[in-house]
Amino acid sequence: MSKVVVTGIGVVSAIGNDVASNLAQLKRCESGIGKAHHFSSKYVDSLNFAEVKLSDEELKAKLNLTGQNGISRTALLASLAFKEAISQANLSESEIRSYRTGFISSSTVGGMCNTDELYADANLKGTPSEYVGAYGGGEHTLRIVEQFGIKGFTSTINTACSSSANAIMLGSRLIKSGRLDRVIVGGADSLAKYTVNGFNALMILSSNPCKPFDNRRDGLTLGEGAGYLVLERQDLCNEKEQLAEVSGYGNANDAFHPSATSDEAFGPRLAMERALKAAKLDSSSIDYINAHGTGTPNNDKTEMFAFHKVFGKIPPYNSTKSYTGHTLAASGAIESIFSILSIMNKELYPSLQCEDPITDYDTTPIQEIKTLENLNIVMSNSFGFGGNCTSVIFSKA
Repeated sequence: MSKVVVTGIGVVSAIGNDVASNLAQLKRCESGIGKAHHFSSKYVDSLNFAEVKLSDEELKAKLNLTGQNGISRTALLASLAFKEAISQANLSESEIRSYRTGFISSSTVGGMCNTDELYADANLKGTPSEYVGAYGGGEHTLRIVEQFGIKGFTSTINTACSSSANAIMLGSRLIKSGRLDRVIVGGADSLAKYTVNGFNALMILSSNPCKPFDNRRDGLTLGEGAGYLVLERQDLCNEKEQLAEVSGYGNANDAFHPSATSDEAFGPRLAMERALKAAKLDSSSIDYINAHGTGTPNNDKTEMFAFHKVFGKIPPYNSTKSYTGHTLAASGAIESIFSILSIMNKELYPSLQCEDPITDYDTTPIQEIKTLENLNIVMSNSFGFGGNCTSVIFSKA
């Protein structure tokens, strides 16, 4: 059975429009959270967001789509990150169109980021909008499939905040089982009234930039972005640069509450334990954890408890949501990319805004940028609504 390796990555987030600019902001320890300028909502003045700094028109210009209508912001963000990933992997047109190449994307809001138009169109109010055919959760997936002529297995996953982590897991399993040779995996989500109003109704949005693992944390910050990884059979890409190996993954469902994990953290614990078992690793092998770390009172408390139960002595950990905000379905892919960048650069980046860290287990999140020569195996956690929890382990290739 061939190993699964990452040969290309692409990302757009509040801290950069490509991998290089995201890495530069991580190295500078600068957050992308602030006031939104392109997103329209009555909460723009009272809440902070982690908004991609490009307008829709600027995104279209980058993608040579100027003048084209009916494309959701989710699809624009997805296309930008997708193109960067396949470019780095140097995939040929024939490889992309091969039936042995799959594409698994994810989104929570999809084309419903155009909430006002959706409402008007659904209620037959006035002339149909340009987005009338773009409201589906898989709209961005279909656009990429059509643009690049993808013919192999294609799917769109929505398990909320664990969506793109599950795309990575499914893509890896399809390669390991021999069904596909390569799979492009990831996800995209844009800021939307649909999600902002929903999270606000749950009373888990902070009026300040999120502060994961801080004793005074009071909620999350919503962000937007996209991340994609090209996964390939290792024995087919010996001439390519291999960025990392997908060495383990695990999924479990907490099945406790629609939007919170249980105090016993059954789902997070089982997801991490299954990932370690799949990778045939002991918990002491993990050099770093990119935590789910939303900054809500429930999540950070239960995730810390899960760390304690699984690891005993907890490895270095942080939450890069303090840079990008919570990008929902895109978060698993974006944070996996950041985890791979940590391996490649032998660097760990601090959790920002954590001034009074939780110290319940004699540990605190990473407080300053660190160089770690033996940074070889990392875990990335993504926990979604409904208790859908996924952990992915990456190793130095």
